[in-house]
Amino acid sequence: MTAHGIGLMARQEIRTRLRTGRWKTLLAVWFVIVNGLGLLLRLALEADDAEDFGDAGVPMFGGVLLGVLVLTLLVTPALGGQSINGDRERGTLATLQVTRLTPGDIAVGKLAAAWGTGLLTLLLTLPCVLWPVAEGAVGIGRAAVVLLVIALLIGAVCAVSQAWSALLARSVTSVLMSYLTVFGLLAGTMLLYMIGVPLTSEQVDHGDHVHTKEHTERVWWLLAPNPVVVLADAAPRLPKREVVIDGRVYERAPSSDPLGDLSREVRDIREGDDGDDVVAYSSAGTHTYGGHNRSDKDDEKSVWQYGLLFHLALAGGSVTLTAARLRTPLHRVPRGVRVA
Repeated sequence: MTAHGIGLMARQEIRTRLRTGRWKTLLAVWFVIVNGLGLLLRLALEADDAEDFGDAGVPMFGGVLLGVLVLTLLVTPALGGQSINGDRERGTLATLQVTRLTPGDIAVGKLAAAWGTGLLTLLLTLPCVLWPVAEGAVGIGRAAVVLLVIALLIGAVCAVSQAWSALLARSVTSVLMSYLTVFGLLAGTMLLYMIGVPLTSEQVDHGDHVHTKEHTERVWWLLAPNPVVVLADAAPRLPKREVVIDGRVYERAPSSDPLGDLSREVRDIREGDDGDDVVAYSSAGTHTYGGHNRSDKDDEKSVWQYGLLFHLALAGGSVTLTAARLRTPLHRVPRGVRVA
């Protein structure tokens, strides 16, 4: 592989995509729909009197990012699900294979074009994503981390979709398998976890009654590959804020944070305890309130790194498989048939 070959393949793929006017229309529709939904969500939050601390930016940021992640992953299979077999059906793949481009150049170049298109769809969602950042509800660091995680997840799904395109002869079948893969990551992991919890539970006999004890710490890893779990758990925690309850000043994290709430639930699942709320008193007279405030032990129970490593390994294996499928049988042709 060479950088020149990868760049040449990526530019050629992008030019091919730009020749069709439907991509411009689809991107325009995507921009209107996603940002329109984000605006409607903000208006609904501002109309609700129950927002935490009276700040609608925090739930808007988390809700929009989760929605953007799911919608983007649903669009991504169409970007790379027919990049290999589509060219084979049109008779243009063989032309690329007889050039000086290596199978790695073709595979990575096509992946770069598909990933770049996916990143463009993510870029078009920035107006509603960065709105809470501009008003100070969410820090720029948290926004940068979650956007980076979404970008990596988009790349992983693009690589898997391209691998299906290299494995299967029909583009319709490869796109379908790509969508099934995304469904498996989003919903299949949750279903496996729900099945695994009762299978790993045990009956505890207390004499007068029998209690079923769930061991979620044994099956938490089934949730780790879920893209929603990876995004929520990787998001940095919001700083604690002071709130007055019954004349006392408490420090607590916003409870209306979808990313933070999901992250705490997942880490409680890995820890395997009930995670009861506690109240701790500091020497300064300020109280730490609620189960949202965890010690360093909470950070040790994070799961996002395992899920992200799973996706990166899946992407690396998919690219390797795609390159292998693009190799021509040059050295396996019988003597006298091969053209020197």
